[in-house]
Amino acid sequence: MYSSNLIPVENALKLIESVKITLKKEDIPLEEANTRVLAENIEVLIDVPPFDRSAMDGYAVIAEDTVMASKSNPIYLEVIDEIGAGSVSNHTLSQGQAIKIATGAPMPPGSNAVVMEEDIEHVDNKIKITKNVAFNRDVALKGEDLKKGEIILKEGQILDPNHLSVIASSGYSRVKVFKKPEVGVIITGNELVDPTTNLEPGKIVNSNRFALKGLVEDSFAVPHIKHCIDDLDTLVNELHEYAQKYDVVITTGGTAISKGDVVVSATSKLGEVLVHGVAIKPGKPAGFGVVNNKPVFMLSGYPVAAAVQFDIFARNYILKMQNIYKKFDLIECTAGDDIRSSKGKCNIIRAKLEKDLVYPIKTKAGINKSAVLSNCYIFIDEDTKDIKKGEKCNILKYSSLKVFE
Repeated sequence: MYSSNLIPVENALKLIESVKITLKKEDIPLEEANTRVLAENIEVLIDVPPFDRSAMDGYAVIAEDTVMASKSNPIYLEVIDEIGAGSVSNHTLSQGQAIKIATGAPMPPGSNAVVMEEDIEHVDNKIKITKNVAFNRDVALKGEDLKKGEIILKEGQILDPNHLSVIASSGYSRVKVFKKPEVGVIITGNELVDPTTNLEPGKIVNSNRFALKGLVEDSFAVPHIKHCIDDLDTLVNELHEYAQKYDVVITTGGTAISKGDVVVSATSKLGEVLVHGVAIKPGKPAGFGVVNNKPVFMLSGYPVAAAVQFDIFARNYILKMQNIYKKFDLIECTAGDDIRSSKGKCNIIRAKLEKDLVYPIKTKAGINKSAVLSNCYIFIDEDTKDIKKGEKCNILKYSSLKVFE
């Protein structure tokens, strides 16, 4: 059973975290793995480079042939072959010989250094060298980049293009990653319609559809969104279907702590409601439950409140399902204006950080544009009163909510 008494945010988070997260894995082509979370250690399967190769365009030589080379005592080497990238030479270098070589081409047998093209002169079929070339000069040695058998990346790494390059070089064409959660989003409300300039009386645009889709995608998950009317039987059917098909369910609207909390009633009929009503502003009607062993996040219908509730309660849960553990650290700033607080609630106020000062966006809770006028949240805990201009406060930048900042 649940209570409609408001509970502290910390208690709500503990109840949410008590619902076990199941990490699922899948094997995918490497070209699809950018921004995915690695679900295995990557052990290098081949040496990289797989052979000693030239690091420059020039001539493969025997370093010892050049020991005495100087401007006053030039050394002449006979050019006996040429190797392009992807080719090999069948010649073995002997004393007094050189082979023209391209960057990346295998060093021919007998050679141990490369002299750059700009450091030689051509004389008939020979090259003239006027300075010493050190042993292994401009040679990329076998395995100097990646050594067969070494662990180059570990499970839990969020992959970027550089990681994919290393994995490919290590000999992999496929990689095991944590599966992206499939998130079913049910947006309730008889009044909601698709974007239009010809609104009928009593209708409003379903902006939550677009906000929630983006928020779920920001959490590296896959959204599946539908609109449902405020009818209990209909919602029970929709919620049952979504809890069968998807890993997480998010709803908006129908959570008011009063008659008409149709989402809470539907969740209670199908499963268990663990949270309904949190000491948070905005968004106190936030709810959380379990249906078919799937977490159900019940968010407010107001887009501003729904976004706050998603950031506080749902975002980290969805990330953890992919083995992403990100800590959202608050930073201390100075209030550029007075900040009003509702005591007894965790106040999360949209604000604008400008240099070292933070200014609260002074609008009503339902004003959607506050999201684009702001760039951070001000956090004021339940026991803190109003904050005066010039006093310190804690903020969370929107940018820090992203997995990649």
